[in-house]
Amino acid sequence: MRQFILGLVILIPNTAAAGDLPAAAADADYRPIDRTEAELGQLLFYDPILSGNKGVACATCHHPRLGTSDGLSLGIGDGGIGLGPSRVVDPNNLPEQRVPRNAPALFNLGAREFTALFHDGRIALDASRPSGLRTPLDDDMATGFASLLSAQTMFPVLSADEMAGHYSENDVAKAVRQGLLTGQGGAWDIITRRVAALTDYVDRFTAVYPQIRSADQINFTDISNAIAAFMEFEWRSDTAPFDAFLRGELVLTEPASEGMALFYGEAGCSACHSGTFQTDHNFYAMAAPQVGPGKAARFESNARDEGRFRVTGDPSDLYKFRTPSLRNVAITAPYGHAGSHADLEAFVRDHLDPVARLKRYDPAQLILPQMQVDDLRILEDETETAAIAAAVTQPPVSLNDSEITALIAFLNSLTDPTALAGRLGVPETVPSGLTVPN
Repeated sequence: MRQFILGLVILIPNTAAAGDLPAAAADADYRPIDRTEAELGQLLFYDPILSGNKGVACATCHHPRLGTSDGLSLGIGDGGIGLGPSRVVDPNNLPEQRVPRNAPALFNLGAREFTALFHDGRIALDASRPSGLRTPLDDDMATGFASLLSAQTMFPVLSADEMAGHYSENDVAKAVRQGLLTGQGGAWDIITRRVAALTDYVDRFTAVYPQIRSADQINFTDISNAIAAFMEFEWRSDTAPFDAFLRGELVLTEPASEGMALFYGEAGCSACHSGTFQTDHNFYAMAAPQVGPGKAARFESNARDEGRFRVTGDPSDLYKFRTPSLRNVAITAPYGHAGSHADLEAFVRDHLDPVARLKRYDPAQLILPQMQVDDLRILEDETETAAIAAAVTQPPVSLNDSEITALIAFLNSLTDPTALAGRLGVPETVPSGLTVPN
């Protein structure tokens, strides 16, 4: 068919009719954000004071120069030195294991359509809960979070591998070990009191939130609300070439236009990667290779990651993971819940026929800091890999090399220079005086 845009004509195969394309993103898709709240959140996002040993910030694993991720298949939080692929283990504070899952990108996570977060969706909006949220803390969850993203952002501070540190290393880790998370003396309260002890932060909180008039009135949820506001403001992403195309401001040239037709047509990508941000927010088993420690409980010795099943207990959810948004996907490698693929084209090729490709997966693609751990236990176990493959229900898709090239070109059209640059950027200093990850 022919589609006319600004007096120009592009040819789009009939498999990608205009009605199949998503609507362009609009302001109504997002919560309104107060810039001063976002500026407070910026400082907190980059401040290691939120971590148990005061050495890891949110930005350590979600840095703008690494596509709001960390450039690693599986990251090292507490116990690491450096940033991105150059990060190494700290010989004076050896981590027990890698972070079990790949650090996801942060683009558009505050958009209203995101009602579940994390790879397994274990945090979600739920009006039946006192907090309005379904989380691993169930009814013990704190109240006062302004958004789902606000609640999600602060679970990493409770993770020994990510930000808390291990067991007896610090007061936060000790509280987590004892199961003291919420309430006075809990891990979140300890972090809050650290922040509230700094005059600069107190002044900023009282200026941003009218209900706060003194340091002792700052709550943990105020910290997380500010961080969420920053993330929503900084990494809103809806000015990529594809967005301009949807708004009638730009024509996608070949091969991107062919790739768009494939994506929304015969390749079937949009069956899952649908909607404004190329995700249906559902969960699928796609046989992504499992590497690293997995998500087993600490009393378990396996390295499985059973995905959504760990949340629902439903066997039909085994090895399912949430459909990721594809915004800025070209710069957010590695890909997969365990970061199994460092190259986008390689991931796309394997994704077309995941069961067959799982058998031929090459671990040389992994980007992993050196550690004395066995990362390949699951891949080397035929019973385990067979179970992962058996969960796949989607049929394979066949594309030739030129079609794959076109598909990659379309995915590149989802790259948004404004979102990548950010709106506030990386602060030179933070109120704690600790080192800003950069």
